[in-house]
Amino acid sequence: MERSEKKKIPVTSERSLEGNGEILSPSVTEEDSPKNKKKKEDKEIGELKKKLEEKEKESKETYDRLLRSAADFENYKKRAAKEKEEWTKFANEDLIKGVLPFIDNLERAVSHAQKVNDAGVLIEGVRLTLQQLLQVLNKLGLSAFESVGKPFDPAVHEAMLVVETDQFEPNQVIEEFQKGYRLNDRLLRPATVSVSKPQEKEVQTSK
Repeated sequence: MERSEKKKIPVTSERSLEGNGEILSPSVTEEDSPKNKKKKEDKEIGELKKKLEEKEKESKETYDRLLRSAADFENYKKRAAKEKEEWTKFANEDLIKGVLPFIDNLERAVSHAQKVNDAGVLIEGVRLTLQQLLQVLNKLGLSAFESVGKPFDPAVHEAMLVVETDQFEPNQVIEEFQKGYRLNDRLLRPATVSVSKPQEKEVQTSK
């Protein structure tokens, strides 16, 4: 009869960790201990909180900058609106100042004509004043254009009448009721005119 051998069962030895009394198997390191894991988690949470606080601070600074920019833009719009209003009120100030002397001349001409009872003086005074006024306006870019005897052009002429005539070529301007003007080569006002058309031939009826 064979002799039975007893198998030795290894016994896992346990050791006491110094300072906390925890019993760990030899395969568990101090780094993996619950206490160290909690420290590590606390550290990570602290770092996350710090980053969050930094981001919140950056967000607040950005928001404050946006508020300031919005306030500055609103103030700019108010200033621009006020400046536009002022400009609109006084944009023609220089032009009006330039016209005032001609009004003075016309008033003097009328006053003088009344005293001397001479219409010729009034007419001459008005003519000279008109000439001076046109000279000033010409310097600002205003120019009149001739229409009579020219072909009718709907871009610069406004036909008020169409007249049958054999004295002009068809579709010619034969009379000008109101002059047309350009401002720096751009049409400011069309001329109002009458336009020619051929006379209709009389149809003779046989008896």
